[in-house]
Amino acid sequence: MYEMKPEYFTGIDLIDQEHTRLFELAQETHDLLYDSFLVDKSDKIVELVSELINYTRTHFAHEEEYQKSIQYPYITQHAAQHRQFEDRLAEFDLSGSEDEQDEIAQDLLDFLTDWLINHIQRVDKKLVK
Repeated sequence: MYEMKPEYFTGIDLIDQEHTRLFELAQETHDLLYDSFLVDKSDKIVELVSELINYTRTHFAHEEEYQKSIQYPYITQHAAQHRQFEDRLAEFDLSGSEDEQDEIAQDLLDFLTDWLINHIQRVDKKLVK
């Protein structure tokens, strides 16, 4: 369901590979949300958010390094969007009760997929223009 589609590819191999992993994490979040056998999802939600924070830091560093290498004129604005993403991930309240876990997972999934699709199509694709 959540996967790299042709319209998300930038043509920059490393960036596309890393975007693929971010879509995989979105799929893992979706799978967790709809896992009816797992009652307490809090540990898995914490793991997902932690991996997203760590992985996106690495990915953003690679993207920004690439931008420097091609003297991308909008690197400052692009990097600011990366910091906003990181800040938003850090704001997720992971202390919710069992009743709130699905809501937290849904909010995470909505945020992640919306940001990924919009950022890739509206911002990252400018790297290759």
